[in-house]
Amino acid sequence: MNGAKSLVETLLAAGVDTCFANPGTSEMHFVAALDQSPGMKCVLGLQENIVTGMADGYFRLARKPACTLLHCGPGLANGMGNLHNARRARSGIVNIVGDQATYHRPYDAPLTADTAGMARTVSAWVRTSAGTADLGRDAVEAVRAARTFPGQIATLILPADVSWQEGGVPGEPMDPPLPPAIDGQAVEAVARLLRDRRDVLILLAGHGVLSEAQGFAWRVAHATGAAVMASYVTAHLARGRGRMPLERVPYGMDHAIQALDRYRHIILVGAEPPVGFFGYPGKPSIQYHPDTRFHVLSRPDQDPVEALRALAQALDAPAAAMPDPGPRPSPGTGLPTPEGLARTLAATMPEHAIVSDESISYGRGFYPFTHGAPAHDWLHLAGGAIGDGMPVATGAALGAGKQRRVINLQADGSAMYSLQSLWTQAREALPVTTIILNNRKYNILIGEYASVGATPGETAMSMLDLGNPPLDWVKLAHGMGVEAAQATTLERCADLMKSSFGRQAPFLIELMV
Repeated sequence: MNGAKSLVETLLAAGVDTCFANPGTSEMHFVAALDQSPGMKCVLGLQENIVTGMADGYFRLARKPACTLLHCGPGLANGMGNLHNARRARSGIVNIVGDQATYHRPYDAPLTADTAGMARTVSAWVRTSAGTADLGRDAVEAVRAARTFPGQIATLILPADVSWQEGGVPGEPMDPPLPPAIDGQAVEAVARLLRDRRDVLILLAGHGVLSEAQGFAWRVAHATGAAVMASYVTAHLARGRGRMPLERVPYGMDHAIQALDRYRHIILVGAEPPVGFFGYPGKPSIQYHPDTRFHVLSRPDQDPVEALRALAQALDAPAAAMPDPGPRPSPGTGLPTPEGLARTLAATMPEHAIVSDESISYGRGFYPFTHGAPAHDWLHLAGGAIGDGMPVATGAALGAGKQRRVINLQADGSAMYSLQSLWTQAREALPVTTIILNNRKYNILIGEYASVGATPGETAMSMLDLGNPPLDWVKLAHGMGVEAAQATTLERCADLMKSSFGRQAPFLIELMV
């Protein structure tokens, strides 16, 4: 058995059965081993940032890691934008990165790079496998690291000769470590605070915004009168009817400061204290009131469900029905607006849909108009590196076993970072409806100009203009093998959405906004 075969067999035994790949020469023996060990679902991406983004979206729905196959240091570099996002989303991924043969590396061939150094910037665990006999053991530890709660990125660097040499030994799977226990004293301290104070916010992040944790958070809020919000950088929320009508801390500094100003105590459940994405002239870095005191109920590496359950028990908080969000919205009409599109989405989406949201500035107000939609999952860009919406949607469709409709709300500028995702969607016949919000500009940066106090002129504005020449998303989609149509009204958009939801295939709507 060569090293590559021992690696594939180890991954399969450890429950890693999906590989998102963009292989090169150094990885050919791994590719060959995939034929020799049936059971690995292999998904081809046409650029490495598509590959890593798909692995992120897959983990968010499947709740188990996939592996990626990346070609040497430059391939890892291509995928690092979405590995950054995946790290912020706390997704579990096992990266397999090819490398020069150990004896060839001293010759500094063109693709030689500091692969391990690059990997450390986005990985919790990094190792270069030194010998074929050790590769199975190394793979076991990589999977264990990726499965460590709530999810981590592990990068295993695979020299070509370690892959092709004989002497491989499959490793025995290992259970990941249990999350650190919840601090009982912290639970009691938070319970006392909630009994005594009314200026308290419970800030949820990570698994704390999924369904089970929401149930306990609502019991606590209903019994004590505490407010509850989600962190802005939360990657995956359970939303819609039967869930809490959570709002996120706003993105904009002024709005965030206003939203948090009245709270002097913030209870952190898997969350970090809220800070701005950037520093702005004359504005603070923090979004909360300077006198705010923070109380950690659970750290990001602890189980928020366990923490919130213990808090509800400490408060004797009775079961409470989730708030009624009111009737399901009716579709929007006329020319597209953010509110109209949000209402149209809520009115037409099927039960248990998955929304991959990279609408950027256009979609910041979608939440209030979609609380009354059917139960669904909403995925956000967690790390701020644009270009994750389309690959995350692609991976999420596979993570859900192609059984749920994925709706990708996608800004046009960031879509150009990863439009090759459409090709993979067509190749895999994935149930993804992409709605391109085509305003033909980098609108978020126009807003940022005002925030930083800069004055853009003709040259600066031309750098934010995507209309010369205009992007034709219908033609771009057709070129990737995906059916597409343009909509200039919300009525047309609603008709196209409803039609696409019945397909076992991808569809793209170019919505002119």
